[in-house]
Amino acid sequence: MRILSAFSQRLWQIAFAAVCLLGGAMPAHALPSYARQTGEPCTSCHVGAFGPQLTPHGRAFKIGGYSDSKDDAFRAPLSGMLVANWTHTKKDQAEALSGHDGTNNNVALQEASVFVAGKIAPHLGSFIQTTYSEIDRATAFDHADVRYTRTLQAAGKDLILGLDVNNNPTVQDPFNTVGAWSFPYTASDLTPGHLTGAFLTGGLEHQVLGTSVYAYFDDHFYAELGGYRSLKAGTLKTLGIEDEAGRLSGTAPYWRLAYTRDWNRQSVSLGVIGMNASIHPGRENGPTNHYHDIGIDASYQYLGDRKNVFSVNIAQIWERQTLDYAVFAEETDKAHQKLRQFNADVSWYHNNSYGLTAGIFRVSGTRDEMLFTPEPDAGSRTGSPNTSGYILQADWTPFGKESSWAAPWANLRLGVQYTGYSKFNGAKTDYDGSGRNASDNNTLMLFSWLSF
Repeated sequence: MRILSAFSQRLWQIAFAAVCLLGGAMPAHALPSYARQTGEPCTSCHVGAFGPQLTPHGRAFKIGGYSDSKDDAFRAPLSGMLVANWTHTKKDQAEALSGHDGTNNNVALQEASVFVAGKIAPHLGSFIQTTYSEIDRATAFDHADVRYTRTLQAAGKDLILGLDVNNNPTVQDPFNTVGAWSFPYTASDLTPGHLTGAFLTGGLEHQVLGTSVYAYFDDHFYAELGGYRSLKAGTLKTLGIEDEAGRLSGTAPYWRLAYTRDWNRQSVSLGVIGMNASIHPGRENGPTNHYHDIGIDASYQYLGDRKNVFSVNIAQIWERQTLDYAVFAEETDKAHQKLRQFNADVSWYHNNSYGLTAGIFRVSGTRDEMLFTPEPDAGSRTGSPNTSGYILQADWTPFGKESSWAAPWANLRLGVQYTGYSKFNGAKTDYDGSGRNASDNNTLMLFSWLSF
């Protein structure tokens, strides 16, 4: 057992070193570095000519390790991105969410990112992001997904085998249904956040290192199995990442199964996904909070002649919580709790330029007046985390096509997004105990999203 433990620890060290070396070689999204590498326009891989929503061809490129290229010539796998927005909430917030922004009507350079994204060597590719936030006035290591793949033959069919290293559960997922790449693909960081969500979809973001193996057989069957371990507090500080989640107890297993079918003009996917994680909050020894997540998801795309493209994405996650640490710390007297999260969206794009998307979301969980307490803007008067609403988005992508200006060196999306709440943190009216209604958080956002 000690030999296996030592081998496991060494494997995590090697995986972490690989991510750091690739990310540090030069200080998710439709990145022009991928378009230059493949010689294909962004429309080949992305719905609406802009990321991160993938077409079947885009999923194949990701599963294949980001390493497909038009020839053997070396092209620097580098790209950049700028995301700027203006945010208005129906009612001013009680306090600004940062020291230099106001309580409403904020203009922000939300993200300025550089990427090492593309083919590093034969069969080896990456999506590695480092981001500066004007809101936080800080730079941090962002998403990282590095993969090595080989294509074999099994029963006369193609079998892709891959090894993946990443720092956020679901960032490696090739579907746009759950977690990192689900709708909304961009959102403002300057609005009140609701109390909770499924642990799988953000609870460990950027604070862990995961290694998984996956297989994709006959362009139909996808299977992945892996695990995550916490990065050390000192490492997170060096990478500019807040140590929020705490420390995982051992390895948190992650798994994914999916079936896909592509008929050229349309495609579908059906899947299940799951994760188990035990956390030591504050990195303290002793009891843990345990989260067991399992979800189902589905997607449909109608590609037709590419003039009109329709997409549907649906996901439902169930979570069982055993909050032994929270009971020990007298944060709650309910050790066993449940949470459910549902998301769905439908989009239409015309000529890969003009898009409309509508989405709905719902989070519901155990009422707990000890754990969820009143607080201006962000608290709960009722002790319930239940939140629900809708998102409407219209956008224009003038570039990204084969004949576009600056192709394949630049891409741009301009959009307007409206988020409406029917319930926020457990109530429709006076949800925080300070007189704020759910609809007071209704948000209008204008955004500009440039990649180059």
